[in-house]
Amino acid sequence: MAQTAAQSAGTHTVTPGDPRPPGDSDAAQGLDIKARTQSQLIVRRFLRHRGAVAGMILLGFVLVLSVSSIGLGPIPGWWDKNYVNSADLVNKGRPTLSVVPGFLGGGGMHLGEHPFGQDNIGRDYFALTMRGTQISLLIAFITGVVATVTGTLIGAAAGFFRGRLEAVLMRITDVMITIPTILFAAMVAVMWGNKGVAVLGLVLGLVTWTQVARLVRGEVLSIREKEFIEAARSVGTSAARIIVKHILPNVIGIIIVSVTLAISAAVLLESALSFLGLGVQPPDTSLGRIINEYRTAMVTRPWLFYWPGIFIIAIALSVNFIGDGLRDAFDPRQNRVRD
Repeated sequence: MAQTAAQSAGTHTVTPGDPRPPGDSDAAQGLDIKARTQSQLIVRRFLRHRGAVAGMILLGFVLVLSVSSIGLGPIPGWWDKNYVNSADLVNKGRPTLSVVPGFLGGGGMHLGEHPFGQDNIGRDYFALTMRGTQISLLIAFITGVVATVTGTLIGAAAGFFRGRLEAVLMRITDVMITIPTILFAAMVAVMWGNKGVAVLGLVLGLVTWTQVARLVRGEVLSIREKEFIEAARSVGTSAARIIVKHILPNVIGIIIVSVTLAISAAVLLESALSFLGLGVQPPDTSLGRIINEYRTAMVTRPWLFYWPGIFIIAIALSVNFIGDGLRDAFDPRQNRVRD
C-alpha cells in the first residue's frame, strides 16, 4: 500500500538492485522514454520533419492528380478531355479556373471548361500538363532507381574489394564527374532519346550514378573494418554474402536518401533536355517539352509557360524535402525519441 501511494504521488521508490538515486529517475526528470525498434525510430523522426511530411503530401497529390484526371493506359480518368484532340478556343484560350470565392469579389470556386486554358491549336492545357507530369515522373523514377542501383553496386565493389578493381572503378567515376552532366546527358539523349520514355530514363540513370557511387564507397570503406565483418570473414563467409547481408543493410539509409536526391535531379535534368529538344520526342510530351514548345508565349499567353513550370518546381521541391526528412530519420546520432 505504501509503495502504491508513493507511485501515485509521482515519487520514485528505491527498490533493491536499482542503481539510480531517487532524483535521477525518468519521472523525476519529466521524461517518458519508451523502448522502440530502429524502424519505429526512423518513422517517428521522419514524421516529426514537417517539411518532409508536407513534401510527401504534395508529391502524392501531384501523382494522384496526374494519374486520376486523364487516366493511365487503359484506365480512364475523371476528366472528360484528352491532350490530343483540339477544339474551338474558349475565352481566347485563357484559364477558366477560379479560386476566389464570390464573397471576396471573385467569380466563385470552380474549374470551368478549361481550367488551365488552351494551347494555340485548342487542346485542353490541363490534360496536356497532366500528361507531361506523368511522363516526367516516370522518367525521373526510372532514372533515380537506375542511378542508385548502379552507383550502389560500383561503390560497394570498389570499397570492399579495394586494390586494382577500386582504382579502375574510381578512375572511371572521376572521368565521368569531370564531364558536365547536362553535356553527357545531351550526347546520350541524341543517340537514345527517340527509343522511348523507358529507354531515355534508363540511359540517363547510367550517366548520373557517380555521386551515389562515391557516397556508398566511403561508407563501405568504414564498415569493412568493423569487427563483425572480420568475424564473418573468419568463418569463411563469401564476399558476396558479406556485402549483401552485412554491409548493404548498414548503408541503406544513404541508399534511400540517394534515391530521392537522384529523382529530384532527374526531374530537372529531363526538363532541361526536353527544353533543348533532346528529351522526350513527339507525339509524346513532358513538362520540359511543353515549356520549350510555348516559351515564346510567355509574354502574350503566360499561362502556357507557368503551369508546367509550377509542376516542375512542386515535384523537385517535394522530393528534396522528402530526401531531407529521410536523411534526418536515418541519422544514427538521433538515437532517442521522446514523447
